[in-house]
Amino acid sequence: MKMHITRKDIYIFIIQVVVAAFIFLLPAATGYASSYNWETARATLWMTWSWLHISLVMYFLNFYVFAPFLMLRHRKKWFVIANIIVLIIAHSPHIFYDTNSLAPWMRAGYYSFLVVSILLEVLAIMGATTIRYLMRQQDLERQLREEKQKHTEAELEWLKNQLNPHFLFNTLNNISSLVQIDADLAQDSIAQLSDLLRYAMYETRHETVPLKGEVEFMQNYIDLMRLRCNEKTTINCQLSMVNYQLDIAPLLFISLIENAFKHGVSSGRDSRINITLTTDDHLLTFICENTNYPKDEQNRSGSGIGIENTKRRLELIYKDRYTWEQSLQDNIYHVQVTIQL
Repeated sequence: MKMHITRKDIYIFIIQVVVAAFIFLLPAATGYASSYNWETARATLWMTWSWLHISLVMYFLNFYVFAPFLMLRHRKKWFVIANIIVLIIAHSPHIFYDTNSLAPWMRAGYYSFLVVSILLEVLAIMGATTIRYLMRQQDLERQLREEKQKHTEAELEWLKNQLNPHFLFNTLNNISSLVQIDADLAQDSIAQLSDLLRYAMYETRHETVPLKGEVEFMQNYIDLMRLRCNEKTTINCQLSMVNYQLDIAPLLFISLIENAFKHGVSSGRDSRINITLTTDDHLLTFICENTNYPKDEQNRSGSGIGIENTKRRLELIYKDRYTWEQSLQDNIYHVQVTIQL
């Protein structure tokens, strides 16, 4: 398997080398500073090397080989065996050294040196493994965040594209009927539909869009939906802005407007739709009210999906920065969304 060395790997290696050099040189530097004697500093450096050189080898060996390829791959038994073998090889001169010729006090010092050395090496193994484990956890958490972000972006993209495809066909049919009745109105409607589709296809690729463009899109959408309504339907639309510098997630309220026309208009009964959008500093309020004419059981396609999509997008984009109010009273369906932009 081909290894891929990143800039982060190089930085980590350099930091470890610098820290190791500091640990080895600090006692010698301290000895020289107190005595100004190079021989003392050299002797101290040699003593430090005698105590710590195997620990240094064990640290780097575990950090770059045993921990990533054995311990973190759930081969703990081989991890332990590998470290024991290396320790035995490293200390074989000491283990098989004949201490019978040494005085008792020297023998005790020799074994003390051996035990302390092994303890330091075990600490080096534990330190290297712990650091590797923490780095791996950090990488996994970063990957999890990236995957979650990608999933969220994909979900938002899917939710954003949930415009009812029947809208396009119905609008084209309505415009086709207008051609022979009112050619000017038909031409204006075609221009509005063109602007609407251009905005939906090209202007909504960013996470946020200028509120002004979003308001123009909603106005075009509402004007085209008017073509489907007869004289029994009253539509009041007030999309006013105080702050033109605000940005907002694209196509956020279109499902609510579509829902109002889908469930709030009856061809044979009086119908009413009220849509308002206002801004106050960075606070945006969208209100949509419509008469409620539920579909029968044979025609429930898409019922409630638009509302759930809108709620989901609000939760993903404006979590803890929005409020949602929804009610049905006296056959009037009311929804109000307030967002802190």
